[in-house]
Amino acid sequence: MFIGICGSICAGKRSIARYLTEHHGFTQLSLDSSSSPSSKDLTTLPNGTDRPSSSSSSTQTVFTTPDDLLDHVTKRWTSRFVTVDLPTPSVLSLYSRRPFFLLISVDAPLLLRYQRFISRSPSPSDVSLESFVRLSDEQLYDPLSGLQPLIATSTVRLLNTSSSLAHLYATLGKLDLLDPNRLRPSWDAYFMALASLAAQRSNCMKRRVGCVLVREKRVISTGYNGTPRGLLNCGEGGCGRCNAAQGSGHGLATCLCLHAEENALLEAGRERVSGGAVLYCDTCPCLTCSIKIVQVGITEVVYSQGYSMDGDTAAVFREAGVRLRQFVPVSFLFFPLCNSCLRLEVQDGIKTEESC
Repeated sequence: MFIGICGSICAGKRSIARYLTEHHGFTQLSLDSSSSPSSKDLTTLPNGTDRPSSSSSSTQTVFTTPDDLLDHVTKRWTSRFVTVDLPTPSVLSLYSRRPFFLLISVDAPLLLRYQRFISRSPSPSDVSLESFVRLSDEQLYDPLSGLQPLIATSTVRLLNTSSSLAHLYATLGKLDLLDPNRLRPSWDAYFMALASLAAQRSNCMKRRVGCVLVREKRVISTGYNGTPRGLLNCGEGGCGRCNAAQGSGHGLATCLCLHAEENALLEAGRERVSGGAVLYCDTCPCLTCSIKIVQVGITEVVYSQGYSMDGDTAAVFREAGVRLRQFVPVSFLFFPLCNSCLRLEVQDGIKTEESC
């Protein structure tokens, strides 16, 4: 596994890297500072704030170029490596081609980052808040070397408002950053992502819904909701019911839109569906779609978001012997690292969030 960490000044990049080396056996890799623009945000700050200490530097392996670093990791891909040196989007693109690479970004509120910086400085008065903001903005938003484009592509995004290193380490320990599903999505995550992508093609004025039909882990068909072929699109006024913004479950008899599940079933046909097909939908099927799903022989339905008819749909599937379950992602994209950390729970198959 090869983890890259990017983020704003004093957000905690090197602290997270140190956590991985001390607690999970990672080796930290670095680029020669003389050839790496990534050190700009460190060298331009007084006192080298956020720069590794001399003791931690001695445990790092330094490379002249990103290609040399990647070559070293690739030949030892079963080991664990981490780097905070991601100087440009092109370097990130180089690393991202490898299936063992994971990008983590970390950020913190601006004032908190400034306070961290001041606390590490022997002369706090040397840097005003305004000058720190200017340096931070340059590091993130400079047209040529700003890191914001890298941060935006990260797989895991951390918000570090921890008050101490001990608290940060304790919180990181709960996140399971080494979960292999972060590197390669599970089948459920893969097919649900395809369903969500299909939903982006929908122009239904009520809600976008996408669906994927799968058999033996192979996609049979996809569908999204909207008016039938040859009719005016819903988003162009083609369905009077949707454009009138009627409530969920009302006026369905006058709705001209085919649901995502219906389109996927029509595209596949009964012959291709039979034999243990699974339907993935980013929204739980409605009652009308549920009876059609039963009729064509679908054996399992996996959904992401709830709908107003979930209870009725579940009753139909239960009677017909169709398995219904909600997809709950193993890993979340955003983790607050703070004293009032968010507790993530699963109750009756539904993800819930509440403050500790």
